[in-house]
Amino acid sequence: MGTMDKQSAVDYINQMFPTEASLSGVEPLMQKIHSEIRRVDAEILAAVRQQSNSGTKAREDLAAATSAVQELMYKIREIKTKAEQSETMVQEICRDIKKLDFAKKHITTTITALHRLTMLVSAVEQLQVMASKRQYKEAAAQLEAVNQLCSHFEAYRDIPKITELREKFKSIKQILKSHVFSDFSSLGSGKETEENNLLQQLSDACLVVDALEPSVREDLVKNFCSRELTSYQQIFEGAELAKLDKTERRYAWIKRRLRTNEEIWKIFPPSWHVPYLLCIQFCKLTRTQLVEILNNLKEKPDVGTLLLALQRTLEFEEELAEKFGGGSQNRETENDSGELHEGENTSQTISGIRKKYEKKLAAHHGSGNEEQDQHRDLTLPGAGFNFRGIVSSCFEPHLTVYVELEEKTLMENLEKLVQEETWDPEEGSQTNILSSSMQVFLIIRRSLKRCSALTKNQTLFNLFKVFQRILKAYATKLFTRLPKGGTGIVAAATGMDGQIKTSDRDERVICYIVSTAEYCHKTSGELAENVSKIIEPQFVDMIDMSEVQDEFSAVITKALITLVHGIETKFDAEMAAMTRVPWGTLESVGDQSEYVNAINTILTTSIPVLGSLLSPIYFQFFLDKLASSLGPRFYLNIFKCKQISETGAQQMLLDTQAVKTILLDIPSLGKQTSGASSYSKFVSREMSKAEALLKVILSSVDSVADTYCALLPEGTPSEFQRILDLKGLKRTDQQSILDDYNKRGATTTQPSIHSVVPAVSSTSIAPVLTSPSAPGIISSGEEVLARAAALGRGFSATGFKKFLALTEAAKDRKDGTLRKFFVG
Repeated sequence: MGTMDKQSAVDYINQMFPTEASLSGVEPLMQKIHSEIRRVDAEILAAVRQQSNSGTKAREDLAAATSAVQELMYKIREIKTKAEQSETMVQEICRDIKKLDFAKKHITTTITALHRLTMLVSAVEQLQVMASKRQYKEAAAQLEAVNQLCSHFEAYRDIPKITELREKFKSIKQILKSHVFSDFSSLGSGKETEENNLLQQLSDACLVVDALEPSVREDLVKNFCSRELTSYQQIFEGAELAKLDKTERRYAWIKRRLRTNEEIWKIFPPSWHVPYLLCIQFCKLTRTQLVEILNNLKEKPDVGTLLLALQRTLEFEEELAEKFGGGSQNRETENDSGELHEGENTSQTISGIRKKYEKKLAAHHGSGNEEQDQHRDLTLPGAGFNFRGIVSSCFEPHLTVYVELEEKTLMENLEKLVQEETWDPEEGSQTNILSSSMQVFLIIRRSLKRCSALTKNQTLFNLFKVFQRILKAYATKLFTRLPKGGTGIVAAATGMDGQIKTSDRDERVICYIVSTAEYCHKTSGELAENVSKIIEPQFVDMIDMSEVQDEFSAVITKALITLVHGIETKFDAEMAAMTRVPWGTLESVGDQSEYVNAINTILTTSIPVLGSLLSPIYFQFFLDKLASSLGPRFYLNIFKCKQISETGAQQMLLDTQAVKTILLDIPSLGKQTSGASSYSKFVSREMSKAEALLKVILSSVDSVADTYCALLPEGTPSEFQRILDLKGLKRTDQQSILDDYNKRGATTTQPSIHSVVPAVSSTSIAPVLTSPSAPGIISSGEEVLARAAALGRGFSATGFKKFLALTEAAKDRKDGTLRKFFVG
C-alpha cells in the first residue's frame, strides 16, 4: 500500500514538474499545500468539539425520559387501586339488589301458583258436576281448561294435594268416557229418531272425546264400526248369502248403509273420518269372508261367477279410492298401456269380459243409484289407506281357471287363424307379413287388456306364460308349413330321400314365412316390454321373450335353408346332365353347354322373386349358403364325370367360367347389390378351384404332378389319382406319376373327395340359443368369429345380424333342443 502511495506521489510530482524549468514553481505550490493542511486541521477540531457537546446532551435527554416513565407507572398503579375499590363497592350494592329481586320473584310465583291451584280446585269440582249431569258441551270446554291448569303443576307432582287433584281429575275423565260410550251404544238402535236431543247430545259428546286422550277416540270409533258391522257379519255368514255370486250384495249393503246414515253420522267431526274407517273395517272383514268362501269351494269356481265377483270388487275398490282420495287407476292404466290397445275398441270394459265368458250373467247389474256417491269432503290422515287390492287380491290364487280359459280360447283362435290362412299377404298390404301373425298378436293384446283390467300380479304373469306358449305354437305352425324333404321307401328308391322340391309358389310362401317370423320376433320383444310396464315390480325381471324369439329365429334359419335345398334340388337334373356329356369324345369347343343354360334359367326364374320378397340381410345370407353349396358341388361333380379329353376339358372350362358369371350376376338379378363385393370374392374363390382342377386335367402327363401341386397345393393323393383317371391313364401308367407325386411330400390337410360334398345340409345352420336349456352350442367366441368369417360376409354382430353371423357355430352339432326343426 505504501509503495503505491509513494509511486502516486512520484507520478504527481513528475506531472507537476516535468522539466527543470518548471521547478521554479515549487515554492508557491508548497505554500498552497500548507494552507490546505491548516484548513483541514481546523475542520477536524471543530468536528471533535461538536461531537463532545452532542454526547452530553444525549445523556441529559435519556435521564429526563426515564424519570417521566417512572412517574407514569406510579399514576397507573394508583388508578388500578381505585378501580378495584369501586368494583368491590358495586358488588356489595348489587348483592343486596339480587336478594330483593329473588324475593320478589318467589313471592310472585307463589301467588300465581296459589291462584292457579284455587282455579284448578274449582274447575275440577265444576267438571265433576258437569260429568254427573252429562253436560258434554260445557264439560269439553272445562276439560281443556283443567288440562291447561294441570300442565302448570307438572313440577309439583309429588305434593299430596296436587296428587289428590290429579287422581280426582283422572276418575272424572273415566266417568265421562263411560257416559259417552254408554250414550253412543244407543246410536243405531232407533232411539235417535225418538229422542230429538240425542243426536245433539252425542255431537257434544264428540267434543268431550276430542278433549280426552286420542286412544279414547280410537276406541270409540272402533267400537262403533264393530257394532255397525255386526249385522253385516251375521247376514253374510249365513248359508244363503255366504256365496260367491252374492258378492255384489255385500257392496250394495255398505253403500246403502253409508247413504242411509249419512245425516246421522254428521254428529262425528270430519277429522274423525268415521265413514273412511268403517269402510276399511268392512273391506278387511269382507276379504276374510271371501277367502273362506273361496277356500271352501268343493270344485273349481265358475269362471263367469268368479269374474263377476272380481269385477264388482274392483269397481267397489275404485269407488272407495275415488271417495276417500286418489285418482282413477283405470285411466292411468289405459294411458300406460295405450300401445297394447292399438286396433281395439277402447270402450271395452271389465263387464265385456264377463259377457264374453258367461252371457247368462248379463242381467246382473248393480244399482246405478248405489254407485253414485260424490261426497269427497273428507280429508284423509297422512297418506291415506290404499283401497285398491285390499279385497280383490284374495281372488288372485283362484284365477287359474280364468287363465286356463284364456289359454283355451287363444289356442282355439290360433288354430282357426292358421286354418283360414291363405299363406299370401293381404291385398294392398305394403309388407310381406301373413295376416295370421298380426291377428295372433291382436288377440293376445286383447287378452292382455282384459287381464290387466282385473289384476297385475301373479295372474298376469301366468297369462304372460300363456302368451309364450301361444307364440311358440304359432312358430311351430310356421315351421310345419315349410316344404319337407322326401321320406320313406319310394323317396329312397327314386334318390329323393331328404331332398326338398319347391315350386315357385313354395318359394314365395317361404319368403312370407321369413318376413312373418321376423315380425313375430320383433313384436314379441315389444310385447314383453309393454307387459313389463304394467305388471307389478316383483315380476318385471321374469318377463322375458328370449325363448320365443329363439323359436322364430329357428324358423327363419330353417326357412332360408329350405330355400337353398329347394334350389339345390332344381340343380340335380343339370348336375346329372353335366356328367352325361361325352367329355372324352368331344371334337371341338363350342358355346356353353345346355346344362349351363338350364342353370341360368333356374336362377333367373327364382332369384328376382326372392330378391323382391326377402330383406337384404336374409337375401345375402341365402346367397352365401347357396354359393357355399354350389361351388363345392360343381367341383365335386367334375369328378363324377367319365374320361375328359383335352377338348372336353376346354369346353368344361368354358362352362365353368359361364357358371361363375351366372353366380356373380345373382345380386343384380335380385336387385340387392349392397354386399356384392365380398360375395363376388367368395364366388370367385370357390369357382377358381374348379377352374384350377380343369387346368390340371389340361396339363401334359409329364407336368401334371407339377401343375397339381402348384394350382392345388392342398390336394390329396386319392384326389390326384382320380384326376389321372379322368385323363384316361391306365392304372399301370399312373403308378410312376403317383410315386413322383408322393415324393413331393403332398400334404394331406385337404379333405378327401367324398368330404367335399356341399356343406348346406339340414343341420348346417342351427339357431343360436342363449337360454340355459341349450348349453354348449357355441364352444368359444374365437371359434364363432372364425366360422362367421369363413362365410366371407362380414355381418355386423348385433341383432339379427349377430344371429346370422353366429349360426355357423353349431353346423356340426348333432343334438340340441331345436334339432327337430332341422330334420327333413
